[in-house]
Amino acid sequence: MSSDASPTIGFLCGSLREGSINKTLEKALTKRFKRAGAKTTSINLATYDLPLFHGDLDMPPGVKKLSRKLRSCDGIVIISPEYNGGLPPVLKNAIDWTSTDDTTHFSQRYWAISSCTPGPMSGIMCMRQINYILMRLGAHVSPIQVGVGLASAAFDDKGELIAEPSASLADKMVADMLAHV
Repeated sequence: MSSDASPTIGFLCGSLREGSINKTLEKALTKRFKRAGAKTTSINLATYDLPLFHGDLDMPPGVKKLSRKLRSCDGIVIISPEYNGGLPPVLKNAIDWTSTDDTTHFSQRYWAISSCTPGPMSGIMCMRQINYILMRLGAHVSPIQVGVGLASAAFDDKGELIAEPSASLADKMVADMLAHV
């Protein structure tokens, strides 16, 4: 935990698009963590200049920068869209690159997973894949995942997550994360 006893929770969104429903979910979860006393930081993958992973490439400087940012957090929440039943390539690319640098940001942090979709399935397929990948890298992953389906009705006009059971799961995920960091 951070030296001042207020944990820092990082938010890693698998969508780069402004106005993304997953960015809306990230902001809603950030508010919940702040109300619970945590510090928060958004980790924008667009700012790290990560080329498509290729084993013959030299490690780009953005990889070490991203790894350091992840290690600066006590816990990390991944918020991810689901593309064709899977996780987005930008997220998988970041995981693959940073795992070649060091894996302590996986094994020494507590992770949580969430997803928001316009349809009813709430990203369950991509959350399973992300969970599997993180566990393979030695991460401690919260068993409470926040899937939000039917996004157009899931948030109020202030951006608060109001859909049930997603809102209750979000509160449980916050409590679980803060109990583990």
